[in-house]
Amino acid sequence: MRILISLVSSSTSTGLHLLSVSRRLHTKISPFSTLIGLKPPPAMATSEDSIRRCLAEKQSSIESQGNTVRALKAANAEKATVDEAIEKLNALKLDKSVMEKQLQAAVNGNGPDGSINKEAFRQAVVNTLERRLFYIPSFKIYRGVAGLYDYGPPGCAVKSNVLSFWRQHFVLEENMLEVDCPCVTPEAVLKASGHVDKFTDLMVKDEKTGTCYRADHLLKDFCNEKIQKDLSISAEKAAELKHVLAMLDDLSAEELGAKIKEYGITAPDTKNPLSDPYPFNLMFQTSIGPSGLSPGYMRPETAQGIFVNFKDLYYYNGNKLPFAAAQIGQAFRNEISPRQGLLRVREFTLAEIEHFVDPEYKSHPKYSEVADLEFLMFPREQQISAQSAKKIQLGEAVSKGIVNNETLGYFIGRVYLFLTRLGIDKDRLRFRQHLANEMAHYAADCWDAEIESSYGWIECVGIADRSAYDLHAHTVSISLIHTSCIRCEIVSVLANKRQNMCGKEEKSGVPLVAHEKFSEPKEVEKLVIAPVKKELGLAFKGNQKKVVEALEAMNEKEALDMKASLETKGVVEFYVCTLGENVTIKKNMVSISKEKKKEHQRTFTPSVIEPSFGIGRIIYCLYEHSFYMRPSKAGDEQLNVFRFPPLVAPIKCTVFPLVQNQQYENVAKIISKSLTAAGISHKIDITGTSIGKRYARTDELGVPFAITVDSISSVTIRERDSKDQIRVDVEEAAPVMKSVTDGHRTWADVWASFPHHSSGSAED
Repeated sequence: MRILISLVSSSTSTGLHLLSVSRRLHTKISPFSTLIGLKPPPAMATSEDSIRRCLAEKQSSIESQGNTVRALKAANAEKATVDEAIEKLNALKLDKSVMEKQLQAAVNGNGPDGSINKEAFRQAVVNTLERRLFYIPSFKIYRGVAGLYDYGPPGCAVKSNVLSFWRQHFVLEENMLEVDCPCVTPEAVLKASGHVDKFTDLMVKDEKTGTCYRADHLLKDFCNEKIQKDLSISAEKAAELKHVLAMLDDLSAEELGAKIKEYGITAPDTKNPLSDPYPFNLMFQTSIGPSGLSPGYMRPETAQGIFVNFKDLYYYNGNKLPFAAAQIGQAFRNEISPRQGLLRVREFTLAEIEHFVDPEYKSHPKYSEVADLEFLMFPREQQISAQSAKKIQLGEAVSKGIVNNETLGYFIGRVYLFLTRLGIDKDRLRFRQHLANEMAHYAADCWDAEIESSYGWIECVGIADRSAYDLHAHTVSISLIHTSCIRCEIVSVLANKRQNMCGKEEKSGVPLVAHEKFSEPKEVEKLVIAPVKKELGLAFKGNQKKVVEALEAMNEKEALDMKASLETKGVVEFYVCTLGENVTIKKNMVSISKEKKKEHQRTFTPSVIEPSFGIGRIIYCLYEHSFYMRPSKAGDEQLNVFRFPPLVAPIKCTVFPLVQNQQYENVAKIISKSLTAAGISHKIDITGTSIGKRYARTDELGVPFAITVDSISSVTIRERDSKDQIRVDVEEAAPVMKSVTDGHRTWADVWASFPHHSSGSAED
C-alpha cells in the first residue's frame, strides 16, 4: 500500500483516481473470505470498471512516453535527458503493474491482502467434502461417469435433514398432500406435457471430431475468461461481455450462434470450428415391458405425476380449492456437458410443489405473514438496464405488480425463509425474475431463487405461476379445453396457439377441472357452435370428425368472425390443423349463435403456482456458505470448519471421554443411550486421541456440539464456532441437546442458564 501511495502522489489525475479505487478495494472483503470468518461484500463492478479505465489511460501514457524516449534517442539527446525519460517510463510501467494486480484481485475475488480466491476456495471445499465422504464421484474405481455422484454418510445425513426440514416447512405447515410417483413415465404423458418436443438445450458439435458441447456454456466460459484473465480489454468491452452473460438465457439459437462466430469461439479441446447450435432433447429414453413397443422416459421432473393425479387429489381434498400437492423424488436429465460437481448432474433430487388455485382469485390468506420481508430482488427491468439486484420489501413488489400476485409472492417469501433458516447467507441470496424470452408463453410470472457461490449465481429454486397450461395439456380434447376454460386467463393463449394445440391428438380422456357452485343460478351468455354433421359428412367424408373438432375448438373471436363471413359471403376458408390444410366451410355446414342459459356452477381449469427445489444445488451452496478455516491453537496449521446450523448438521453432537478411563467410558455410554432415546444423531469416540484432535475432526464434519466426559457426575458441552463450554449434570446432557438441536432454545439461552467452563483443550 505504501508503494502505491508513493507512486500515486507523483502521478497525474489518473493516478489520483487509482488511489481512491485502491482505498475502496482495501475496504472490501472478498466473497470467499468466509475462510477466515468474515462476511462477503457487495458487488465490486464499479471498482473493476474504474481500474480498467485507469489501466487503459496508463497504457496510453506508456506508449506516449515510449515514443518520447525513442525520439530523444533518435535526436542524440543528452544522456541525462534520455535517462530521465526512461526513468519516467519505468515508473509508468510499475504503476501499470500495480493496477494489473489490483484488477486481477477485483475480477478473481482475491482479497486485497492476498487472501484466497474463488478457485482456491472452491478446491478447499471440494477436497474437504470428498475426503470426509460427503460426496464422491460414482463408480470411482471404474474412473467414474460425468454427472453422477454418490453421497457418503455425512452427505446422506445432511440431505436427509434438508428434506426433513422441507417437509416440515412446506408440507406440514401448509397442509399439503404428499405423493410419490414412478420415475419411469410413459411417452404419452411427456408428449402431452411438451417435454418430448421441447425439453431441449442448444448444442454445438466439433465439425471434425463430432464432440458435443453445450452452446451457452462455451459462450459463458469465453466471456468469463476474457473478463477475468485478459487485463487489456477496455471497460466498455468488459461491460459488453457482462451484458452478454446477463442476457445469456434470453438468446435464441440464431443469436447464440452469431455470438459464437463473432467472438471466434472454437472447440475447447481441438480448436476446430463448431457447428451452428441445434436443440438436443435432455430426457433418457427407455421402453416399458419386454416387447419394446411401449416407449417411455426417465422423468425429467416430478411435477407431471402430480398433474395427472389432479382429479383424485381434488376429490381427496373435498373438491375444494386452493390446495397444494408435493413430491420429493429423483429426476433425470441427460446433460450435454455435466460439470460443476453437484450443480449440474444427470440424476438429482427434486422437491416440487404444485399449488392449485382459482385463476380469478390468486390472493393468499397467509400472505400478510411474509409481506414485510425485505431481501434482494432482481426484476427484469433492472436486468435489461444492466443494474444490480436491490433490496425490496415483498409487499411493495406485489403491490406494484413486480410480482404478479399474492400467492406467488407468498411462496417467494416462504422460499426465502426456508433457505435462510437452512444456513444460506441472506446477503448472497437473490430472487431473479425471468426475462420475457425465458418464460413459457403460458406463464404469468416466474422467479428464480439464486444463491451466490464460487461458480457465480446459481439457480436453486424456481417459483412460477404456470397458469392453467399443465392441466389443459393432459385434458381430453381441444373442444373440452375450450369449453372448460371460457373464463380462464389461458383462453387467449389457447386461441393464439390453436394450430399447435390441435396437433396433440393423444389426450388422457379425463377433464382435469374444478367447480364453483353458485348460491343461486346465474344467467350467462354462451357461445354455441353447432356443426351440421350431415352436410360436413357429405363434403369431407372420412375427415368429417377432424373438421367438426376444429370447428368446436374455435374461440369466440374466431367463431364470430366466421359467422360474419358466412352471412356476407356464404363461404369461408378454414384451416384444420389436424389435416394440415384449409377447407371450405359453407353456410349450411355450421350454426354459430349466442344463447342465454342458467348455470348452477362454474367449471374452470385451475392455475398452478409451482415452487421447484433443486436439492443438490441447495446443499452444495450450503456447503460453501458454511465453510471456513481457522488457525490451530499453535498457529501452525489451518483447520477446516463447517458451521452448519443444528437443523442440518449431519451429526448433532459427539460424546468424548476426556481420557481413556472405564468410568468415563461408562458415563459416555449412558449419555449415548439417552441421546438415542431422544432421537439425536451423535457419535461416541472412546479412542485415546487427544481431545483437541477429536474436536478438530468433528468441527470438519460440521458437528455443532461436543459433550466431554471429565467426571462421573457432570460433563461439559462445547459449541463449535465460539468454542465456549458450559457444565451440566450427566442427566441434563441429553435434554439440553434435545432443546437446542430442535430449535426450542438457542446456544445463547443455554449459555445464560448454566455454569461456564474454561479449558485449554477447547481451544485446540
